[in-house]
Amino acid sequence: MPLFMTTFAYKPEVWAGLIRSPENREEVVGRILEDAGCKLRGLWYAFGEGDGFALIEAPDTKSAAGIAIAIASSGAFRKYETTPLMTQAEALEALQFAAGVHYTTPAEAVPA
Repeated sequence: MPLFMTTFAYKPEVWAGLIRSPENREEVVGRILEDAGCKLRGLWYAFGEGDGFALIEAPDTKSAAGIAIAIASSGAFRKYETTPLMTQAEALEALQFAAGVHYTTPAEAVPA
C-alpha cells in the first residue's frame, strides 16, 4: 500500500487537554485508521515548527485524502498536512519521465 506522511501542529488548547489527561494517541489513531482500512506505521512527536508526524499506509490517494479531511476537520489542529511518499524506485521513474517533459516558463510561452 502507498505511504503518506502527515505533519501536524496541535492548537494550544489541545496541548492543555493532553497535559490534564495524557493519552497514547498512537493507539487511538491506529484504531481509527484500521477502521478506515488503513494502517498507522508510527506516530512521533517533534520539536520545531510542527508538533509531530505520522506515517500512514492507505490503499489509495482517495482514502488518504478522506482520512486527512476527517481528522483536519476536527478543529484540533492549527496545521495538518498529508504528503504522498515515493520509494526510491518510484522517484527514479519520475525523474526518467521528467526527462521527456518539455516545459516552458510563462515568459517563454508569450511571443515577443
